[in-house]
Formats: sequence, C-alpha cells, structure tokens
Amino acid sequence: MTLWPARRVLLTGAGGFLGSHLRERLESLGVAALFAPPRAELDLRDGVAVTRYLDEKRPNLVIHAAANVGGIGANRAHPGQFFHDNALMGIQLIEASRRAGVEKFLCLGTVCAYPKFTPLPFRESDLWNGYPEETNAPYGLAKRMLLVQLQAYRQEYGFNGIYLLPANLYGPRDNFDLETSHVIPAMIRKFVEADEESAPVVTLWGDGTPTREFLHVTDAADAVLLAAERYDGAEPVNIGTGESVSIAQLADLVADATGYRGRIEWNVAQPGGQPKRQLDTTRAREAFGFTARVRLADGLREAVAWYKTRRPPRPTP
Repeated sequence: MTLWPARRVLLTGAGGFLGSHLRERLESLGVAALFAPPRAELDLRDGVAVTRYLDEKRPNLVIHAAANVGGIGANRAHPGQFFHDNALMGIQLIEASRRAGVEKFLCLGTVCAYPKFTPLPFRESDLWNGYPEETNAPYGLAKRMLLVQLQAYRQEYGFNGIYLLPANLYGPRDNFDLETSHVIPAMIRKFVEADEESAPVVTLWGDGTPTREFLHVTDAADAVLLAAERYDGAEPVNIGTGESVSIAQLADLVADATGYRGRIEWNVAQPGGQPKRQLDTTRAREAFGFTARVRLADGLREAVAWYKTRRPPRPTP
C-alpha cells in the first residue's frame, strides 16, 4: 500500500453506508490528504461548486461513492429524482476531475444497471444486452451512463477512470428506514420489531422467488481499495461473492438471526424487482485479487446486532 501516502483523496458519499467504511479505511492508510465533504459543503449537482472545490483541494484520486438510492419502493416513488441526481452528480464530477488533472477516478456503479433478464451469472460483457428491471431502471441507467463517460474520456483524453459494479451491500450502518431501505435492513427491522411484539406474522413484498447476491460492506470497502491500488483497466468489474440466495431463503436467514419464530407471508401484489441476480466475479479476482470473505449468515448476525444496539428508540403508543 505504498501509493497511499502520496494520495490526496476526494471521497464522495463519505457520510453514507459504504462511504463511512471507506473513510475509516482511508484514514488508517495514512493518505497525504482526505477530503470527504458533506452535501452541505459540496452539492455534487452544482457544477460550478464542484469545479471550484477540485481546483482548491487538488486531489489526485477521486472515489465516487455518493448516490441518491433506495429500495424498490423508493425507486418506484422517485424515478425522476434518482435519474437526475445520480446522472448529474457523476457527469459533473468526472468532467471537473478531468479538467483538474485528477490522476485516477474510481466510480461505484450498481448491479441495477444490468438488463432485467441477464443470464446467470452476470458477466460484465452482458451489461448492454437489454433494458434494466423497470422499477430501478432510471437509477441503473444513470449509473450506467457514467461508465460510457469514463470510457469515452479514456479514449479521447487518456483519463484513467475505472468502474466497479457491486452486488447488493449490507452490514453495520446500513439504512433501516422502511420507506427507503434495501431488502436486508428492511427485513431485519421488520423481524426484530415483530419478535419484540410477539407478532404472529411478518408480511414481505413479492413472492420470495427472486434471487439476490449480497456483499458485506467491509468486503466492498476492501474491493474498492484494492481496485484503487491495482486496477487501471477500461472494462467494468463486478464486485461480489459469486453466490446468490432467493428472497425466501434470505427471509429465513434473517428470521433466524433475529430470533423470530412466527410465520412469513408474501404480498404478491407488491413488486419483487429483478427476477435473478448473481455475478461472475472472475475479473475482480484476476485483475486485482479480490475475493469476498464474509459469509452471509455471519454478516446477517453482525448487522442484526448492530441494529439492535444502535437503533433509535421507538415512539411510545
């Protein structure tokens, strides 16, 4: 990790889920400078402000982890906002970084960018073979366009931009708000509260048949830093475990981790999202030596324990 003492790093999204873990890692690596501005200090949707910030701070590595993101419900409620914010933040930051002479730009994409009916396992070459699943297509396509921009800038300007496609993340510090959270934190909260209230039934969206791949947030942070150190390629790279579970299997695992012993019902009137997800992680392993280490059952128990000890108190009736 000899490169880090010479790195002046701009980390966007440092107050978010993955970003907070990346910030801790970068602080421990002894970087020359770490810039992690909150939105109140730097609104990435403001191109003038972004240009001014980069001209002042002069980072030589940018890690773009900021995103306006949520689960199926949030994607369905705010497709325009999610497209606008994620496209604009990335496009302006990449352009400003190029003009500021940034040496390397690492962009976090999303598994939502893959086509709805991608054959398993998802290979990076499949990314352009169809339209994403409808409920999260605006978000996924906004992120996919950033790959186009980075590859175009590499071709025209020699700009060293790399692009990672992480699986669904989970772990400590996740978002447990039922209106905006992803599937694992939403399940954890529902099962913990149902267990405390001795509720006989927990109702979940969909029919339980879709499959998902889940990556612990500390593994994701490892992958980002390894890629920053060792990867300079133009092609996108999947980041995951290479293993998937059905949502029904996941529900059983979360129920076990929380101690809930009631019944699970499925609300088939609500969407279940993309039918299947599982990544081919060969390129990450071969290109920069990343292999996920945290087993799903272990990571779920850790996430449940974190939620139970740090959640805000529930309002009294």
